[in-house]
Amino acid sequence: MHDEKPEQPKDTPAPDDFAAYDPYADSGEPPKEGTTVHAGEPKDPALPVAGEEAVVEALRSVYDPEIPVNIYDLGLIYDLAIDAKGDAVVTMTLTAPACPVAGSMPKEVAERVAAVEGIGEVDVVLTWDPPWTPANMSEVAKVALDMF
Repeated sequence: MHDEKPEQPKDTPAPDDFAAYDPYADSGEPPKEGTTVHAGEPKDPALPVAGEEAVVEALRSVYDPEIPVNIYDLGLIYDLAIDAKGDAVVTMTLTAPACPVAGSMPKEVAERVAAVEGIGEVDVVLTWDPPWTPANMSEVAKVALDMF
């Protein structure tokens, strides 16, 4: 649990608004840099903190619906930090700002990570810098997509 939440940039939807964000409605603009989605609740202090491997496995259970490869091997996860209390911050991107799942995938990621035993509160921060490219993909993803 964080004592203070970072202030949302002025143009960023609040986390609750982000879950319902539709990139093709109204303005058609993608979520802003730094948009943060929150999930989970404080971890029971009696439970050990989950290791990074358990969280990576949870990330590997999330797929981009347009690409038959999980988001971790696609290279959409730029950073993962787990603190001593079991709270996690995931910095991620999407294949493109206008990706049809821009409004739902970060929330799904936050919920999957929060479901890992030994993880408490989770913040997923969306970034567009650096932009995703196929060079971000793991060897596993390149083989699955026949991109050698």
